[in-house]
Amino acid sequence: MSTFFKHLIKNRVMLLMVLPGAIWFFFFSYLPLVGTVAAFKQYRFSREGFWASLRKSEWVGWDNFKFLFSTNDAWLITRNTLLYNIAIIFLGLVCAVGLAILLSELINKRLAKLYQTGMFLPYFLSWVIVGYFVFSFLSMDRGMLNQMIGWFGFEPIQWYSEAKYWPYILIFVALWKTIGYSSIVYLASILGIDKSLYEAAMIDGASKWQQIRNITIPLLSPIITIMTLLAVGRIFYADFGLFYQVPRDSGTLYSVTNVIDTYVYRGLKTSGEIGMSTAAGLYQSVVGFVLVIISNYVVRKIDKDSSLF
Repeated sequence: MSTFFKHLIKNRVMLLMVLPGAIWFFFFSYLPLVGTVAAFKQYRFSREGFWASLRKSEWVGWDNFKFLFSTNDAWLITRNTLLYNIAIIFLGLVCAVGLAILLSELINKRLAKLYQTGMFLPYFLSWVIVGYFVFSFLSMDRGMLNQMIGWFGFEPIQWYSEAKYWPYILIFVALWKTIGYSSIVYLASILGIDKSLYEAAMIDGASKWQQIRNITIPLLSPIITIMTLLAVGRIFYADFGLFYQVPRDSGTLYSVTNVIDTYVYRGLKTSGEIGMSTAAGLYQSVVGFVLVIISNYVVRKIDKDSSLF
């Protein structure tokens, strides 16, 4: 019996545990890669099905990419996508690590679990529901925020017509929805730190802040690096629900809410150009892959143990 089959039999239990995830990745991540050829074709629908239509569609090379980046909105949507993701990655990292440290320092563990559950709950809400929550605060007529502004004698603000407020609103909503979920990884890492390190620091007279600065944060740095590298890989992807549902697709806000994903969706909805939308998705994936490789290379040169691979 070959070595391969020996390892297969030896690790059969672990492989069976991995099998559902492997099947999911095959059907939803690897199999659709064949369809990326549509990015280089002028796709036309036919009654014969997707693959037959793809095979018969005219080959246009890089024309879909040229069309995507020759529009007046190319710079705008790229800028918005990058800046929003950079802000959310950085602020999300700081807030998630800070929240995890605060939860780990709570003496009453039942209360800590209650807080953790409450902050974890928004992650499971769809962006449609979150969009209605935001609308209940920002509505011109009955919005809670406008009513509070009116109590102080100021004029109500037309939030869905004023673009200058929305970068802050979108970043805040994104953090509110995801920070509880993101903090779980860091909280688990903190709970895995050897308690004797803190006890020795307390004996030496270290304050709580000194313990966090010299023990907790340094020991969290590998997982922080890995999570940041994974986030960098999706820096050209924007959360479609955040930028489409929360601003309620308001045309006056496109200058600050239009990102690559929403732009492609609107283009696909109006023109039906599958080739152009596939080109945008391929562009996002390739750039994200290159960024992960470069970022991991830099991290590996600085600290080999903190690199992703």
